[in-house]
Amino acid sequence: MSVLPRTARQAGGRPLLLAGFGSLLLLMVVAGGYALRTLEQVRSSDLDERNVHLQRDHALDRIRTGIYQSAIIMRDYLLAVDEKSGAAQIERFSETRDQTDRALAECAAVIDPAESQALRELQSELQVYWKLLAFISEIPAENRARRGSEYLSQQVRQHRAELIQMVDQLDALSARQMAASDARMNETFGRLRGRLTLIVALAVGVGLLLAAFTIWRTLRLEQELEQRYQEVLKTQQELAELSARLVSAQEEERRSISRELHDEVGQSLSALLMEAGNAAAHVAPDDAHVRQHVDSIKKLAEASVNIIRNMTLLLRPSMLDDFGLVPALEWQAREVSKRTGIRVQVAAADSTGELPDALKTCIYRVVQEALHNCARHAQARSVRVVVRQEESRIVLSVEDDGRGFDARRVRGLGLVGMEERVRHLGGAFHVRSTPGAGTKVDVELPLAS
Repeated sequence: MSVLPRTARQAGGRPLLLAGFGSLLLLMVVAGGYALRTLEQVRSSDLDERNVHLQRDHALDRIRTGIYQSAIIMRDYLLAVDEKSGAAQIERFSETRDQTDRALAECAAVIDPAESQALRELQSELQVYWKLLAFISEIPAENRARRGSEYLSQQVRQHRAELIQMVDQLDALSARQMAASDARMNETFGRLRGRLTLIVALAVGVGLLLAAFTIWRTLRLEQELEQRYQEVLKTQQELAELSARLVSAQEEERRSISRELHDEVGQSLSALLMEAGNAAAHVAPDDAHVRQHVDSIKKLAEASVNIIRNMTLLLRPSMLDDFGLVPALEWQAREVSKRTGIRVQVAAADSTGELPDALKTCIYRVVQEALHNCARHAQARSVRVVVRQEESRIVLSVEDDGRGFDARRVRGLGLVGMEERVRHLGGAFHVRSTPGAGTKVDVELPLAS
């Protein structure tokens, strides 16, 4: 009943985590897209402003150059030695004027609305300046040098200075406009930085919340996993204790059945055998039919006694309790050799007979199961059983020369039962076997201090 609510809570936390991480990713994508778009706009606007400023400065430089060059050309005209040279200077003046007018038109195309009034004044004054310079070409040739020089120094130079001042004013206004554009650019960057800071702070906040929630969920899951692990350990311990109690109960039941068979059934059959012998002694020598039946009863009684004795020894050999471990192992080896033809050799010290009952029973059952496996599966010709007692442990090994098997893949119930017996007593159980190279079972059992 307690698993379902917990599972529902675990399932309920997943949409929240997915929604949180999805929102964080979406916020990061939006922030990145906004930043890229704004930076592209700022870059494009800055390039446009720079290009316009460069075009305007270039046009103003051309206007300033045209104003200076036109005055120099007209001065050269006044100094011309013949009419041909003068005509060439007049042609140069016309070209310079046209170039200056084009530069003024280009400047008007890229001028800021705030500079339009100053540009119109410059256009008006520039037309007056062209007329002043053109008037020089109308002065008669006999008075041209004297009157032209006076005209240049008095009229044209003053007007040229005013024009240059107007051009400088336009240039200063253009510089102010450029500074204003830079200020707008800085303001745009400031807004972008503020918005990005807000988005990053929001993303960091959401990330911290998600991290805190994830850590909390992880700790909760770790606690639940630890609880499950402890429950599994407790269950395994209970299963091990139950298995040990079952093994102990099985041994007690075998001991009880063996004793009952030996004391009750065995004695009854022995009495029956004795009575059959007494009856055979009182049968008349010429009564062959009755003697035959009495002999048959005697043989059946003897066979039953042997069967009961074998069953008793298989269930729980009395010599294990009466004489110790080594005689029981040797008797078992003789019985297996007699029944299967396998040569079984037992090497054990006499001191092993003084072991506790639990250790003796475990070793006897492991050897019994190992010999049973050798007889049924190994097709072995010989088996060697070694029991060695050391200072703090007792070591058992059962090794055969049979066909072997893959110990990493094959794991029958007999091996599992042997391992459970050994593990319950705190020992170590190992099986070493390879196909075609025999099998060796190693057991180490600790001795109580």
